Amino acid sequence: MAPDQTRSPITPSSSGALAAFGARFEALTGTLPFPWQERLFGLFVGSQFPTCDIPTGLGKTSVIAIWLLALAARAEADSLDGFPRRLVYVVNRRTVVDQATREVERLRSALGAETGSGVLQAVVAALRSLCVVPASGVAARWPRAADAEVLAISTLRGEHADNAKWCRDPSRAAVIVGTVDMIGSRLLFQGYGRGFKSRPLHAAFLGQDALLVHDEAHLEPAFQTLLDDVASEQRRSGDLRPVRVIALSATSRSLGEAFRLNERDRSHRVVRERLFAPKHLRLHQVADENVLAAEVARLALSHKDTHQAIIVFLNRLDDVEQVTKAIQKEGLPCQRLTGTIRGLERDALAKSDRVFARFLPDRDRSAPLEEGTVYLVCTSAGEVGVNISADHLVSDLVPFDRMAQRLGRVNRFGQGRAHVDIVSPPLKQGSGDESKDGKAKMTAAMLETTVLLSQLPEVADGRRDASPAALADLPAEGRRSAFSPQPEIRAVTDILFDAWAFTTARKMPGRPAVAEWLHGVAKWERPETRVAWREDVDVLKDGVCDVDEIEELLDDYPLKPHELLRDRSDRIFKHLETIAARNGSAPVWVIGEDGLTRTTLGTLVDTGGEEIEECTLVLPPAAGGLAFQGEKSLGIFDGSACVDGRMTDYDVADRWGEDRSLRVRVWDEDQAPGMRLVRTIDIRPAVEEEPPVDADAEDGPKHRFRRWYVRPAAAESEGAFEYFDQDLTEHLNLAREYARLMVEKLRLPEPEARAVTFAASWHDLGKRRRQWQHGVGNVRYPSRTLAKSASKRRMPLAERYRHELGSVADVAAEHAGEFSDLDIYAQDLLLHIIAAHHGRARPHFPQEEAFDPERLESVTGAIVTETPRRYGRLQRRFGRWGLAYLESLVRAADALASARHEGER
Repeated sequence: MAPDQTRSPITPSSSGALAAFGARFEALTGTLPFPWQERLFGLFVGSQFPTCDIPTGLGKTSVIAIWLLALAARAEADSLDGFPRRLVYVVNRRTVVDQATREVERLRSALGAETGSGVLQAVVAALRSLCVVPASGVAARWPRAADAEVLAISTLRGEHADNAKWCRDPSRAAVIVGTVDMIGSRLLFQGYGRGFKSRPLHAAFLGQDALLVHDEAHLEPAFQTLLDDVASEQRRSGDLRPVRVIALSATSRSLGEAFRLNERDRSHRVVRERLFAPKHLRLHQVADENVLAAEVARLALSHKDTHQAIIVFLNRLDDVEQVTKAIQKEGLPCQRLTGTIRGLERDALAKSDRVFARFLPDRDRSAPLEEGTVYLVCTSAGEVGVNISADHLVSDLVPFDRMAQRLGRVNRFGQGRAHVDIVSPPLKQGSGDESKDGKAKMTAAMLETTVLLSQLPEVADGRRDASPAALADLPAEGRRSAFSPQPEIRAVTDILFDAWAFTTARKMPGRPAVAEWLHGVAKWERPETRVAWREDVDVLKDGVCDVDEIEELLDDYPLKPHELLRDRSDRIFKHLETIAARNGSAPVWVIGEDGLTRTTLGTLVDTGGEEIEECTLVLPPAAGGLAFQGEKSLGIFDGSACVDGRMTDYDVADRWGEDRSLRVRVWDEDQAPGMRLVRTIDIRPAVEEEPPVDADAEDGPKHRFRRWYVRPAAAESEGAFEYFDQDLTEHLNLAREYARLMVEKLRLPEPEARAVTFAASWHDLGKRRRQWQHGVGNVRYPSRTLAKSASKRRMPLAERYRHELGSVADVAAEHAGEFSDLDIYAQDLLLHIIAAHHGRARPHFPQEEAFDPERLESVTGAIVTETPRRYGRLQRRFGRWGLAYLESLVRAADALASARHEGER
């Protein structure tokens, strides 16, 4: 049944929360709530999370604030059972300004500013009560203000871009904003651009104790189906904290029940202004598709003397280029927005581009623009997730669901009277089997869209009313038939879920890439590839470090959204062929779902274009490939572009942070004050003596140590800790205390809570081996046993001993009596968590790591044999995500215990 659209399920215990909601919402967001927001809060407090169909421009992203206030209300009432502590907001694609990101940043600011007896004081106190950090017993280790934040956030842009603070303390409220690819791949234990170690942790904290909100769900029906299947599988498998899912849309495909506006909403003054915002539409048809761009340019230029902001939408990149040139030829300011622009340059549009600023919602629309008429020419990248509003719109024809999104970017707030001109190419109904022909299905949808648009009410000058209210009044069945053709949705099975969860198995026959389950199979859409540049690709060559070390480095120093551009794989491949023709020996990292591989551009090109589909390529800056206009980077991939001395414009990894750098890489003895060292790699490990750094040498300085730093608190990542000496006993005691607090805050049931605490107490016992201690440079062993070492000179091990395997052997031999009263599953769980706390044992230890230098081979062999069996038993008992969640609690406690804090320096 659909939730009651008039009344909310408010119980006596929650009626006080509803009474306080209006004032708290205003203090948190800066605006008074609409009636629908009050009703949705009541549903959330009652643990109901319905599908929401809310028109554009009415604050759909406020669902984040509503969830946060509902979480605080449940915490105040000491009634948290089943209420998700994390909200995962999934947007269709990364655009210039993601509205959800801005919403979260405002919430963080409002909560951080709350002092004294303010309206939000009780909210902040309730959210703080959830947190492990700071908490009694460990607060002295966390004196920094940033560590007392009650809301962890990871977003698509700026300081919080794709960080890991949200998984550092899993008891804390957190908001994660990401794309379908970013969130979906990690939910399925893959994680584009992530190493195998972090994949179970991300899957766990995205897929447990979380509310997953899929914005504009109608644009990705395959992903919405997948989310529903994941939620259903978790319930069937008995996961501890099953994910909750909300489909959020302004243009729903479904004709079924959903949470929608009611009469009280429609009578609200601001809602009425936006629902009935004047948008007067006229449909134009051209005789030849080849002249479509010229007609769009003509209509756009008809506004050139209006001193207003004109937005243009086009499907094809070639058309974008043609229309942009036509506008610039008239000497008019024009900016492009496409999905192929690198994140750094795309974000710069919102921060510094004067043309783009004219489309932002906070400009004064009552006065003409001082610099005359300005234009923004977009592909689909401007359709969703970007809070902009133009005065007039010119567009080519697209199916109705996308047309409604484009209409939402003009006169968004009802403050003007917009003209909308839609240019249609010649359309002809196909006579073949349209069910198998993607192009024919797309044509049919556009034909239906023209029929719908012709049914809109007539207004002045032969135009039609295209306001949100008028669009909503169109026949529901007609709207659905005019939607973009739905891709073929792949069925997911328990066998696939198992295969994806086997994260230790790097290459596994029969395990498919997850892309088709995230997006479906649409033959009219082509695979994409992501590209970034890092000088590390040239530095970390064979003989310096192996692939595992590079993956671990990328976990600690990950690729951030601002570094990445994306385009169709076939276009990327053509540019790679051009680069390889002049520099085929250039190294390249290829990051796919089976992990990272190292190759050269020449070899990669020889293997064919399919090898890069749905992969991330990391190139050295010397390879070139970035387009420039004068001295300005356009952020577009261009194989004909050489580096030309612009190395720093290619490798932008350290340009993370809007006001200050949040990470940096240095050589040798250089330091990064105020930052935390997360990794050191000796790039000449075969050299025994330390040579002097000779800056005057013909072939340049002889660097030895490459170091990676991040700024504490702002740039936390799981597993990233400063190298410092920490005694093993101290580390295990701290990990036990953090784990104890964590299971208490999370109200983890017994006996699982005891198993997690025991596992944290003993998880690093295997580090007591002489081989491990010498490997980390502990020259004082055995008089002192370390868990963490500050030594810069780490000894490469002849054998790849894993301390997790040794820890399992030690626990079984030395502590079995202490947990013998646990049931068999809890005993299994304890041992599995210890084995898996660095990503192994899912389901096995690789053969080269299956040994222990201080245990009998028969003992080690028995543990290695039992590890996958134990994993299988536990996954059946706790579910795939539930088991990963229990593992990840100890990983979080371990990371907290590993961090060095003020007062210890």
